Amino acid sequence: MADWQEISGGITAPKGYQAAGITAGLKPSGLPDLALIVSDVEAIAAGVFTTSQVKAACVDYCRQRLQVKHNARAILCNAGQANAATGSQGWFDALESAMALGQALNIPSESVLLASTGVIGKRIPMETLKAGIPKLIAALSATGSDAAAGAIITTDLVPKSIALETTIGDRSVRIGGIAKGSGMIHPNMATMLAFVTCDAAVSPVLWQQMLSRAAEKSFNSITVDGDTSTNDSLIALANGQSRTPAMTEMSTEAENLEAMLTAVCQHLAKAIARDGEGATCLVEVQVTGAHDEYVARQVAKTIAGSSLVKSAIFGRDPNWGRIAAAAGRAGVPFEQENLKITLGDFLLLENGQPQNFDRSAASEYMKKAASGAYLKEDTVLISVSLGNGTGVGTAWGCDLSYDYVKINAEYTT
Repeated sequence: MADWQEISGGITAPKGYQAAGITAGLKPSGLPDLALIVSDVEAIAAGVFTTSQVKAACVDYCRQRLQVKHNARAILCNAGQANAATGSQGWFDALESAMALGQALNIPSESVLLASTGVIGKRIPMETLKAGIPKLIAALSATGSDAAAGAIITTDLVPKSIALETTIGDRSVRIGGIAKGSGMIHPNMATMLAFVTCDAAVSPVLWQQMLSRAAEKSFNSITVDGDTSTNDSLIALANGQSRTPAMTEMSTEAENLEAMLTAVCQHLAKAIARDGEGATCLVEVQVTGAHDEYVARQVAKTIAGSSLVKSAIFGRDPNWGRIAAAAGRAGVPFEQENLKITLGDFLLLENGQPQNFDRSAASEYMKKAASGAYLKEDTVLISVSLGNGTGVGTAWGCDLSYDYVKINAEYTT
C-alpha cells in the first residue's frame, strides 16, 4: 500500500514554491503560452532530456548548466516556439531568456533553467517574451500551479497535474508535478515537458539518480506514435524547505521518497498517454515472467507502440495475434509456447495456444473503457506472460484513431 496520499496544489503544493502562467503573445492562438516556476531558495536540480541528436537550444542550455551547477531557482517555459533547429541564434536566444529572467528576479542567470515547445524551426520572438516577463513575475503565486500547467500545453486537451504527500520522521514531505504532451510521444524520452518540485533535502547525486530511475519507469515507458521530439525535458527541483534531514544515500526514507517521485512521474506519464492526439482510451501493457525488468519493459513498450495493436483497440477488435506478433519482434528471446495473453479478464492465449473466448464481450470491454472516467475507468489492460522469470514491466499508450492523422496533417496550418 502506498505510503502517501494525493493532495491538491500541483507544482506549488511543496513548501517554498510559486508558479504562474500568462498569455504573452507567443502563440498565434492567443492562448496562455509562458510559464514560470520559482523556488524561494536555491534548490537542488536534476534533469532528464531527449536523446535525439537534433536538440532544442533549451535542452543544450539545461544540460550544460546542470553539468556545472546542480542548483536552480527558476524554470521558464515558453509554449509558443520550439526554438529547435534554429542554429546559433537559437542558443543566443536561450541565453538572453535566462539573463532577462535572472535580472527581473534579481538572481544569477545560471540559476534559471529553460524549456520550450512548439513548431520546430521557429525562433522565440524575444521582444515579446521579454515584455511578458514582468507580467509573469507579477502573477507568481503559491496557488499558481493550474495557471502554469495551462500555459505549457500545445495540442493537449487537458492540463496535467498531481501532488502527493508523505511523512518522513515527524515532517510532511510533498512532491508536485505538471506536464504537457499529446503527440510525438515515444520512449527515450517520450515527447513532453514535465516539471517536478519537492520540499525534501536531497543531495545532487542522489536526486539525479532518483529522477533517472523514475523516468525509466514512467516517461520512458509511454508511447503514442513512435516519434521522439527535439525538446523533451524532465526537470526536478528539491529545495529542502520541509526541513527534513538531508538524504545523501539510499535508506528507508530515501526509498519512500523515490517511490513517491516515481508515482508522481507515472501519473503524469499516463495522463500524457491518455491525452494522445485523437485517443479514446489509455492502454496499459503489463508483462510478467520475463528474464529481467529490462526485457519485460521492452516487450511492454513494443506492444504499446504497435500501430496494429493500437488500431485494433480503436476498432474494439480483440485481435490477440497482433499482440503476440508485437511481443515476438521486441528483440528479446522467449519461448512462444510459454506465451500467455489476457485482455482485461478475457484469456486469449495460453501456453502459446489460442483460447475460446467471447469476442463480443471482449469488444464491449474496450468500448466501455472508451467512455470510462478519466484515468480511472478508461484503461484497456493487456497482460502478457513470457514464462517463469522474475522480470516485470509496464508500459502505457493509447489507441490510434482517425483523428491522429487529421490533427498532425494540419499541425502547422
